[in-house]
Parts: sequence; structure tokens; C-alpha cells
Amino acid sequence: MDALECIKTRRSIRRFKDRPVPFELIGNILDSARLAPSAGNIQEWNFILVTEYKIREKISMAACMQTWMNDAPIYIVVCSDPGKAERFYGEKGEKLYCLQNAAAAIENILLAAHAQGLGACWVGACEEDQLRSAIGAPDNIRILGVVPIGYPAEEPRVPDKYPLTDVVFIDKWGNRIKDIAAYMGYYGEHIKKAAEKGKEIFRKMASGEKKSPSRKS
Repeated sequence: MDALECIKTRRSIRRFKDRPVPFELIGNILDSARLAPSAGNIQEWNFILVTEYKIREKISMAACMQTWMNDAPIYIVVCSDPGKAERFYGEKGEKLYCLQNAAAAIENILLAAHAQGLGACWVGACEEDQLRSAIGAPDNIRILGVVPIGYPAEEPRVPDKYPLTDVVFIDKWGNRIKDIAAYMGYYGEHIKKAAEKGKEIFRKMASGEKKSPSRKS
């Protein structure tokens, strides 16, 4: 599936089949997480692949006792080192950028799982100290998400989402466009014309065509 279809059809999955996930697919998911953008490319994250049931059980209990997670054959725990981000970016690195970086990685995990026919869910609610203990992480490491992954055993309905007219402003806060489809249609046509003009210029350059010098009469 293409990227837009993957985004549109992804769902949070909380029921999983009793079926192992091939390590090739897991490797693709972890590689997708690694390739996520991060502030200044500092990549202060780590990803803990958890397959042992007893550890997964401890993690689910630390995640506000969400025992449905135990049916997933693997978890990916997304960790961050705020100290590394702070060394590069100060307080913003510690309190903001490390969160943004982890969120980008988690979204890549969700999309890579769905693209390969797997189900996943972003679990953020947890007792962080308990979670650190479960995976043996040091105190300076933040746990920013747990993603249970497996073959889905459910097909959740399409969730309600706000329309673009409720969430998009043009140029400044509060400036809504009532007919955003018409606006986007105009904008798209403008971009299309600009692209066609650019292609024509490059075509002429490639063919060696030159403009005739202008003459005054």
C-alpha cells in the first residue's frame, strides 16, 4: 500500500491472534523507527524489543494494568535519553525535543506494522518507575511509549475525526475557510500550473532552445 493509504487505514489494535511475528517483519519495523527524524539528528532514543512473556506481563501491569496487551507476541518499548538532548539543546531538548523525537519514531513503528499486515497500539499511560524496573533501564532514561504488535484479531471501525474546516486555519490563528475543498482545489491548480511551467523551461533548456533577442521598433 502507498503511504497515504497506510495512514488512512491504520487503526489502534487491542486484540491479537495467537500467531508469532516473523523476525524479518520486526526488523523492518525497528529499522523504520531508527529512520524517524529527530532534532539535530541526535537520535537519543533506544528501542527495547520484548518477547519474553513474563516481562511483557510486568510491562502491561505497569501500563495501568492493561492486560489486553499480553495477547500481543511482542512489545517495542521506546526510550529516550533526555540528558543527551539537553547537552545539545538545553531545557528545550530535555523537556520537548526528546518527546517529539520519540513520537516521530512511534508513528513510524505504527505505520510500518500496518503496512506489513500487522496490528499495533500506542500505549502511553504507565507508571514509569515500574516500567523502567521491568526492562532494567537506568533512572535517567525516560519511557515514552510501549507498542504491542501482532497479527490483528479485530477490525475496528473508522474513528470519528474532526473535518479539516475545524482544525485548519489559513495564514493566522482563527482564519477558517468554510469551503476548504474549493480552496485546496485552487491551491492545487496553482501548484500544478507552476510545475508545468517549470517543466517547460527545463525542456527548452535541455533542447537548446533560446529566446530570440528583443528588438525595439
